[in-house]
Amino acid sequence: MLETVRGTKSKVNIKGHPIHHLLIPFPIAFFIGALASDAAYTATKDKFWSRASLYLVGGGLATGIAAAGVGMTDFVMIRRARVFPDGWVHMLGNAAVLGLAAASFTMRLVDRDSTVVPKGLAIQSAIASLLVATSWYGGELAYRRRIGVIPASEAMMREMGEQAEERAA
Repeated sequence: MLETVRGTKSKVNIKGHPIHHLLIPFPIAFFIGALASDAAYTATKDKFWSRASLYLVGGGLATGIAAAGVGMTDFVMIRRARVFPDGWVHMLGNAAVLGLAAASFTMRLVDRDSTVVPKGLAIQSAIASLLVATSWYGGELAYRRRIGVIPASEAMMREMGEQAEERAA
């Protein structure tokens, strides 16, 4: 019979739907957008792109803090999130992302244009690289470890097992 792992519901949810999963696309999009606008500024020297980067980093930082707050609540309150290395890599990597973003935002507030090349571009590249890794580990937590998901009912789990057995036959 198909072995299924029961899901662990997120502690911060609306009618069972995890809020962390709702929030995480925003900082990812903002930070990747900041990298793209830094690259555009590097190529064109148009100040529009350095200003766009400032706003994108600020938006990524604000939404990243919100996502981190919800994620940290689950990390602290769901023991299984801390048992696997995936949870620690996800949490620590995203803390590093927020630290780098805070440094990038502060630097840009002081001097928006001259800090883009090379510092801003380097920091945003590091952030994007970290996000690839931390997103992977977040996916491992949700999809493989089934943390922060809507748990399946007993009837649904039985049905899934029966369907898998029929396909295997």
